[in-house]
Amino acid sequence: MKALPRLILALPPLALLAGCIGEPDKPQRRPTQAARPAITVPSPAARQCMATLGSQHAVFSPVADRYYGSGCSTVGTVKLSALNTDSSTVSITNLGPVTCNTATPFAAWARFGVDRAAQQILGSRIISIETYGSYNCRNVAGTARRSGHATANAIDVSGFVLADGRRVSVLDDWNGGSPAERRFLRVVHESACKRFGTTLGPDYNAAHANHFHLEADGKSFCR
Repeated sequence: MKALPRLILALPPLALLAGCIGEPDKPQRRPTQAARPAITVPSPAARQCMATLGSQHAVFSPVADRYYGSGCSTVGTVKLSALNTDSSTVSITNLGPVTCNTATPFAAWARFGVDRAAQQILGSRIISIETYGSYNCRNVAGTARRSGHATANAIDVSGFVLADGRRVSVLDDWNGGSPAERRFLRVVHESACKRFGTTLGPDYNAAHANHFHLEADGKSFCR
């Protein structure tokens, strides 16, 4: 059999030509500038805060700054995945972006205020902190003033799961739990008051009957 000309042998396989032969005059679509993800460089203050958070052995990743309008934003925030205490790793449920300035005292509170209190009062370490989240573009209930949640600067904590399987919730156990559970919740609430500017719980009003509101706002308000 006569050999094929060298020019034909040099052509690529038909499958590779399929995208080139059909419509030779159709221009290729290029990605637009808007389709490219924005890159946010943390400010020096944010980088310093994240370095402090990392030194606390928190597991987290930075979140790109976003502005939603109407006074709502997530700027200088991180996504907390887990916290390391003296002897264990604590998971965090339902938590979205939170400012690093709130995440830092939260990590310290989980280790020194929550886990140690659980071991001393309840005889078991903490394995999970349950929350109702952080960022929420809304006002303070009953007012026209933006909540700390509107800038991801607050965390609502609803309960704690112990290594022995017990679950202690703010709603059920603040008044209805065992004496040890009630004491534990009041100790961790008092500990939060020392680390956050605003700390609210069931004794503040009915809206906080099921959670602790923890906010790093530079104030000194504990109820």
